[in-house]
Amino acid sequence: MQYDYRSDFPIFGNNPLVYIDNAATAQKPEAVIDAVADFYERHNANPLRGLYSLSVDATEELESARAAVCGFIGASSPDEIVFTRNTTESINLVAYSYGLSNLHAGDEVVVSITEHHSNLLPWQFVCKKTGATLKFIECEPDGSIDLDKVEKLIYDRTALVAVAQVSNVLGRENPVGQIAKLAHRVGAVMVVDGAQSTPHMHVDVGSIDADFFAFSGHKMYGPMGIGVLYAKRRLLDLMPPFLFGGEMIDSVKRDSAVFSEPPHKFEAGTVNVAGAVGLHAAIDYVSSVGFETIGKRELEVSSYAMTGMLGMKHVHVVGSHDPAEHNGIITFTVDDVHPHDVSEILAADNVAVRAGHHCAQPLHEYLGLRSTVRASFAFYNTIADADKFLESLSTVRERMGYGN
Repeated sequence: MQYDYRSDFPIFGNNPLVYIDNAATAQKPEAVIDAVADFYERHNANPLRGLYSLSVDATEELESARAAVCGFIGASSPDEIVFTRNTTESINLVAYSYGLSNLHAGDEVVVSITEHHSNLLPWQFVCKKTGATLKFIECEPDGSIDLDKVEKLIYDRTALVAVAQVSNVLGRENPVGQIAKLAHRVGAVMVVDGAQSTPHMHVDVGSIDADFFAFSGHKMYGPMGIGVLYAKRRLLDLMPPFLFGGEMIDSVKRDSAVFSEPPHKFEAGTVNVAGAVGLHAAIDYVSSVGFETIGKRELEVSSYAMTGMLGMKHVHVVGSHDPAEHNGIITFTVDDVHPHDVSEILAADNVAVRAGHHCAQPLHEYLGLRSTVRASFAFYNTIADADKFLESLSTVRERMGYGN
């Protein structure tokens, strides 16, 4: 008998909710909720400066979480782990601190057309400010990236390449390690958006050889408001601070300041220790479940769901029709029905999905779509969830007055 992972998540309880909007945010296991509550109940204090026991405890909790993240993603040292609010802030930190300082007119920035706006808008901004040129890797109809085409785009004028490890729309895993090799061959840096990969697969930033890697706690069962930027130490040493204020300085005079060593140089103000503690608990929880189990369960349920969808005459899955290439994310359209109407009908049946362009408007334009519906599965989803989703989806056109 399989373990009921839903029982680890208090939000489900006796709630019949079919929650398949996990690519937006995942639900939180009791272990994470308890860890955050325990910090506020027993350890709450400002870390790093106080010499009293609560502050020392808070500092130890913060640095323990940093070490846990370091091990979880295969970084060389905890000093390469910067805590932020989310993936978006992490990539903006790279754009402002590295991009504005190192890119110049004549340089080129290469991104994929599949990027979330968080890994596109910062580079639009940097290019406008520095005079660099933004270029796009276009995907194939099934969402895959042709490395031969990538190689032609990356040459001696390329200064930075930014690609998500997993697309938040297509679910496709991109060959970021091979793209990093192409970038490094010409001296460019590699920025990887790991928001959608970190919850689903083992990440090793050393194997990828990413210069920068960003992810959010809330998508991998941790709290909202805590994110991570991994960066190679030599780059952090060269980068100026992103934000200025308390906790990120060694000394301040009237007209000058000496900043702390990384990572604290990039963590101005009171940091989100409770969020870091919750992220640590999420890492422990995910590690206890194991990515082999996570991947197996997600593939089983998403395969079942996709098979049912492909059998529906008026439902069209976007991208590959191989569930193994989707990492639990299935984006689709329904003939003659606006995605928001699809989402609303499913919501009426207590099925939670997402509708819109999913912060990837250029990808939708490239695919000839205005918007789509996205169902994204986690390992706590079940075949029963998929059945309820499919049952509701099969009635959408009829309930909109189109018949079967």
